[in-house]
Amino acid sequence: MTESASRSPEKGEPRAVPAGARARGTVTLPPSKSVTHRVLNLALLAGSQGGPPIVVERPLYAEDTRLFLAALETLGIAVAESPAEVRLTPGRARSPREAEIDCGNAGTMLRFLTAALTAIPGRFRLDGTPRLRERPVGPLVAALRRLGAVIACPGRAGYPPLEIAGGTLAGGRTALDAAESSQYLSALLMAALAAPAEVEIEVGALTSEPYVGVTLAAAAAFGGRIESAGVLYRVWPSRLAAARLRVEGDWSAACYPAAAAALTGGEVTLAGLAADSRQGDRGFLDLLATMGAEIAWSDGAAMVRGGELHGLAADLSTMPDQVPTLAALAPFAAGTTRIGNVPHLRLKESDRLGAMASELRRLGAEVEEGADSLTIPGVWHRRQPPGGAVTVDSHGDHRIAMSLALVGLRRPGVRIASPEVVVKSYPGFWADFDSIVGR
Repeated sequence: MTESASRSPEKGEPRAVPAGARARGTVTLPPSKSVTHRVLNLALLAGSQGGPPIVVERPLYAEDTRLFLAALETLGIAVAESPAEVRLTPGRARSPREAEIDCGNAGTMLRFLTAALTAIPGRFRLDGTPRLRERPVGPLVAALRRLGAVIACPGRAGYPPLEIAGGTLAGGRTALDAAESSQYLSALLMAALAAPAEVEIEVGALTSEPYVGVTLAAAAAFGGRIESAGVLYRVWPSRLAAARLRVEGDWSAACYPAAAAALTGGEVTLAGLAADSRQGDRGFLDLLATMGAEIAWSDGAAMVRGGELHGLAADLSTMPDQVPTLAALAPFAAGTTRIGNVPHLRLKESDRLGAMASELRRLGAEVEEGADSLTIPGVWHRRQPPGGAVTVDSHGDHRIAMSLALVGLRRPGVRIASPEVVVKSYPGFWADFDSIVGR
């Protein structure tokens, strides 16, 4: 291993990936980002009702969730952090009449607060990075307006920045197109719990449906009452409260060490996960098994052992965050891998279809990019990949950076630009990565 590959780079310096090792060891996964976001959002709504303090055990402390914690403080929730938990104490006297909130590039936070703040008295402005201003909220805004919410888009219609007149959300019936993001529905369901009257939501298209299940479970933990029948959701005004909650492990984060084991013929144990989790990315282990990896559960941990990988056709509309992960495996799998039905992937922290296509091609792989798909032949299944040094662009996207690191385990010479972007969701990624590849 070269000196540059064996030391940790400075912030902003490209990070070399050591090729040739088999991934082995145990990784204890961080808390779930998606669950943490929902718990913080529901804690805000509970606090607006004058509820008691809430203790969240094992919250994810990452870039996105710290932005949300800062927003809670701005909105009158006292935040007391410790490594193992965070205590959230409402303080209605401290709640501002006006507040400007920085969402950074946290799309989940933006969408959740867009809805939640319509149920809380005050005037609010939501804004963030230039990339966040390119991430749509139009269908959510339209659905909220049908329920009486007053929301203005002073820039481009349907995009941040947003100006929200809080306390304007009423009961009634609305329609929602959630084809771009299930977060629209999750945001509306949670906010409706704090509405003054019953809310009915008729959902047209819906993508990433398992994440709605995560929302329903979180709402139930706060005493929220939501029922669904097909495309119709009914939400009753609820007195939200939860004395103590524990955040489960993050299945999205688990997919990277799992994929590393599958790709290198290694064996990695994933600890800290719930086998019965409602997180959609739980299904990625099933994909790995279909491709040829061995999956086994023992004592509350999942073991992934690599084998010869085979390409497959996969509709990843229910777990779009794992499109880059599967794309990283595809050049090394026999046959051709086809990933489809993910047009909304172009609206994430980056255009993830375009980003993975361009960077895999830069490394020498073949990729056919469609409007909502990637088709990747297994050109490196039987022959060695090229070995020239290449610095790939992470496109400011944590999932692109982590997925390209996987490619570097088999394709020599890979360096990841802006490796620090992983702090958005998985601050300990590089330490865990190094631990299983013996770096």
